[in-house]
Amino acid sequence: MSRNLATIVKWGTDKKYKKVEDFLLRPAVEDQAMKAAATILADVKERGDKAVIECARRFDGANISTRRIRVSPEEIAEAASLVDDEFKAAAHEAHQRIVAFSKNGLRNDWKMATPKGGMLGERFVPYDRVGAYIPGGAAPLASTALMTLTLAKVAGVKELVACSPANAEGKLNPYIIYAMDLAGATEIYKIGGVHAIGAMAYGTKSIAKVRKIVGPGGPYVTAAKRQVYGDVALDMVAGPSEIAVLCDSSANPAHVAADLLSQAEHGTGSEKSLLITTSQKQAEAIRAEVLKQAELLSRSEPINKVLADGMLLVVVKNMSDGMLLCNRFAPEHMELIVKNPEKWVDKVENAGALFIGEWTPESVGDFAAGPSHVLPTGGTAAYFSGLTVEDFRRRISLIQFTKDDLQDTLPVVEAFGRIETLDGHARSATIRFDK
Repeated sequence: MSRNLATIVKWGTDKKYKKVEDFLLRPAVEDQAMKAAATILADVKERGDKAVIECARRFDGANISTRRIRVSPEEIAEAASLVDDEFKAAAHEAHQRIVAFSKNGLRNDWKMATPKGGMLGERFVPYDRVGAYIPGGAAPLASTALMTLTLAKVAGVKELVACSPANAEGKLNPYIIYAMDLAGATEIYKIGGVHAIGAMAYGTKSIAKVRKIVGPGGPYVTAAKRQVYGDVALDMVAGPSEIAVLCDSSANPAHVAADLLSQAEHGTGSEKSLLITTSQKQAEAIRAEVLKQAELLSRSEPINKVLADGMLLVVVKNMSDGMLLCNRFAPEHMELIVKNPEKWVDKVENAGALFIGEWTPESVGDFAAGPSHVLPTGGTAAYFSGLTVEDFRRRISLIQFTKDDLQDTLPVVEAFGRIETLDGHARSATIRFDK
């Protein structure tokens, strides 16, 4: 393979390094995708089902109709009969781990007393209807069904809508259907892409509007999600996958290479893999392993595109510089494979998920560990967090004052009402004490 693949560069804090700076500056949402998504969303909003079906045929190549857009109980049963027992066991194991982690993440309603006998608190209420986007084009991401819908079910959501693109025969991958059903989906639709986001956001005759949309997708789905914000709630910007590995000479080059390649095979071509190491020799060994292992993987076309455009191996002077660069990159996934990794964990500030030590490859986060693998991408891990069970509930503040509480705070209310020239606000409190 060419020396231009998986380039090795040096980086430090002493000056600007153009290759590194260009690598860091990836857009959270691509301009071209934003324009295309806007056109499709407007069409779905105006024409509903007709636009959705036309888009499914045009973009997904799927032979579906409004009559066949929803997965039937018979199709769910058929999918279960087609899925092999080994996968069923794996799906149930993953599901149990996700449920356990999610239950531990639930916040309890709480109350506290006010100084004069009243009450303050918070109550957590699940959404009544949410939509989950499950990618199924470039790769059938059955795991994403578990990593989204399971959380919603644990949170208490009653109506769980799932969308994923159908194939040319108008069918969904049986493994995706099985995972959706296991996770608790109450409605499954055979549509993907921007038109699926539009259908869930605006509603059509066949698909009722949801309150919130969650789940990852390629550039166009990510662009669509961004544009429907406000019509529905969203989880985050979750686009093409990325990984950063920070390692020292103690890391096994073959293992690190495999981890870097794991995020290069998704198929959008926009994935990013970043290695940061303190050793030039280690970087060269890892690069050699990357090029060797890439030849062994089945999804060669998307992998080669990432090797050319989306993978960078960076040599730094020390671990502190390496950590600084990782935090600037703000990766979706970050692996920390160094001696005594625990001493560096608290230095990680910007990452969707952190994988600590040599026995924690990113793939366990994608499939098995428990936390959701729906994570912020494109540098948005600097201000977004990964999907959690609490993303499927809303918080309601509780305030109950006694007469003494209100009288106690009356000077505060009056002062702010005066300064903000909102005398009506102040009067709504003071009037209660008029004689």
